[in-house]
Amino acid sequence: MSPSKGIVLGCLLLTGGFAPAAASAQQLRNGPGGEPPLDLPLIEGGIDIDGILDEPQWADAVVLEGLQQVPDFGAEPTQRGEFLLAHDGEYLYLGCRMYETDPSLIRITTLERDVSPYVTDTCGMRLDSYNDEENSLVFVTTPASVRTDWTFANDASGAPNRNWDTYWDAEGRLTDFGWSAEVRVPFTSMGYQVVDGRAVMGFSVTRSMVRNAESIVHPRIAPDWGPGGVAKPTQMRKMILTGLGEPRKPLYVTPYVLGGGGLTTGPDAPGTGFDQTTERVFEVGGDVRYALTRNLNLDLSVNTDFAQVEADNQQVNLTRFSLFFPEQRQFFQERSGIFEVNLGSNERLFHSRRIGLVSGRQIPIYGGARVVGRVGDWDVGFLDMHSEETGAVPSENLGVVRLRRRFLNDASYLGGIVTSRLGAGGSHNVLYGADASVRVFDQDYLTVNWSQSFDDTDSGSVDAFDRSLVRANWEHRGTDGPTYEASVVRAGEAFEPGMGFLRRRDYVRGFARAGYGWRPGAGAALNRFGFDVNGSFVRRNADGTAESGSYGMSGSLQTRGGDQVRADMNRSYEDLLRPLALSPDVAVPVGSYWFTDGSISFSPNAGRIFRPSGSVTVGQFYDGNRISASFSPAWSVSRHARLSATYEINHIEFGSRDETFTSHLVRARTEFTFSTKTSFSAFVQYNSNQDLVAVNARFRFNPREGTDLYIVWNESLNSDRFSLDPVPPLTQERALLIKYSHTLTLGL
Repeated sequence: MSPSKGIVLGCLLLTGGFAPAAASAQQLRNGPGGEPPLDLPLIEGGIDIDGILDEPQWADAVVLEGLQQVPDFGAEPTQRGEFLLAHDGEYLYLGCRMYETDPSLIRITTLERDVSPYVTDTCGMRLDSYNDEENSLVFVTTPASVRTDWTFANDASGAPNRNWDTYWDAEGRLTDFGWSAEVRVPFTSMGYQVVDGRAVMGFSVTRSMVRNAESIVHPRIAPDWGPGGVAKPTQMRKMILTGLGEPRKPLYVTPYVLGGGGLTTGPDAPGTGFDQTTERVFEVGGDVRYALTRNLNLDLSVNTDFAQVEADNQQVNLTRFSLFFPEQRQFFQERSGIFEVNLGSNERLFHSRRIGLVSGRQIPIYGGARVVGRVGDWDVGFLDMHSEETGAVPSENLGVVRLRRRFLNDASYLGGIVTSRLGAGGSHNVLYGADASVRVFDQDYLTVNWSQSFDDTDSGSVDAFDRSLVRANWEHRGTDGPTYEASVVRAGEAFEPGMGFLRRRDYVRGFARAGYGWRPGAGAALNRFGFDVNGSFVRRNADGTAESGSYGMSGSLQTRGGDQVRADMNRSYEDLLRPLALSPDVAVPVGSYWFTDGSISFSPNAGRIFRPSGSVTVGQFYDGNRISASFSPAWSVSRHARLSATYEINHIEFGSRDETFTSHLVRARTEFTFSTKTSFSAFVQYNSNQDLVAVNARFRFNPREGTDLYIVWNESLNSDRFSLDPVPPLTQERALLIKYSHTLTLGL
């Protein structure tokens, strides 16, 4: 049986054998401040979402008030606010009454979708809709009706997935008492489990006032978890919902049409000049989403296209390892945290960017299927895609199955993963593994990973240990009080995650960190201090020699207004077995090097109208000296316009070899949001290391969720063409594309 068929069969057998629900989905406990589970009121009839809480149904909603999370944890808010919660069996409703003694101080800095909740005044809720204590959904709005929906995985211990979008409504209004908002989220957009006629979910509600960097929260979630603490399912209050309607199985059909054209430049056959190839594009495809159950969704895609995705940020690579780029494509976003098996430092067993992208270039995809959700106690994820043959890249089938369930306690899980990559020419890569994360006590977590891979390039004489990766990590989560972490990982010489991201091969790595954070108390000018020390090493398995190592210290402080300063000092070791090329003319020779550098950085409160951030790094770099600096100003001109830029320079001198390396990286972004439905953005990047100027411009018209018109222009320009022989044309690549998609909703 082929590996891909085995994946499909294994997924069907496992999901088919699960009970339809599990008692732990009903797990109840008090909130972090001792708040008992909340019986959420069931209201009769719907609520008109217009931002004005004047419907009689709101009188039956539960009313909650929060307390300050920052800057003075536990204090009464400087401005009073009320959160109203209710449901009608089909929708979950949040109402916000945000009072202001001086309404002119309300800050609306943008109309951009998915803006950070700390950039403009907001109110919203975070939900652990499956009550799995692992994943959470964010629904936030503003006085100008801007919607932000994000997801968090792994108990919000990392960065949010900002690219996830779903179907929901929100409206905000300025009022004589301040501002108000109404939020309506369909239960079909979040997924949930019902046992004995009731569903249990975790929730928190928040308000942000950016002018004084004040955040309000209910329940009593301490700030020592960091900004993502309000989205941690293990810190949320529980709510009980009864009277939910019959489970609906909506069918979303989203056809698209894509047209346009472009050109590509390449060397001609004799190698004495260049040819420009023009291409016209007309494609039709689409996606289908179907709710198999109220907590399990199926996504199908035909002729999958990602023309509307924004360009990646250019980076200058001063290391000998591959750069990591996050996934931005919407098809892969739904509960993407299920698939994540993180190995630290952005390394992972599965990274969806390995599908349909090779060296940053898109590979056409025939289509695929995706199933994500929760069955009983189990998180379930299945994905299978098939790519077309393009040039030297063969057609491939790429699949992954991920299963994970809670065990031992509410904040621990045990999981497994299988990935397969099968090429049309007989190439194959199959990986399977298991992982567990255990809350040992309080904020201390032990995470262990084990996996093995099989590849068509294997010699056949490799033992099981050398085709495996094992990892253990102990971490005390949080930012205040003692903090610490230690990890060790070993990857064998034949371990190759064909659908993952791994910087090194055949190594042992160790890492340790210890620190302390504290808050001076209410009214202090400085809100938080932090300090830590850290060390790491990497050893080659082949000969036991040291490949890399470092130790250092860092300190940070945050002001009451939300500005932050951080300083770092590091001592590093690198052993090069081959030269490290920084450019065609500059390379660090083979050898062993110790070098020291220090850096300082400044990050302003994200809610400021003008936000200048920057950093400077000075010190040694292998056998040379380095100075690097970056400056990133951002200016919210009005709610309709935002300008931002980054300038980064790296200057390295190798005096003993009389060599110099200098790189310049410039990013400039303009964003115009004419309304919450219409926007235009232009993103221009210049990278002197690649002598490339890249332009990405997008116009978007989004009259409602699921309906989009995109006009996208991409262009790559040769910035130093006259230094080459033969001289290339100014334009390296160009594309102008128009894409329209429209979602048809059936079964609602």
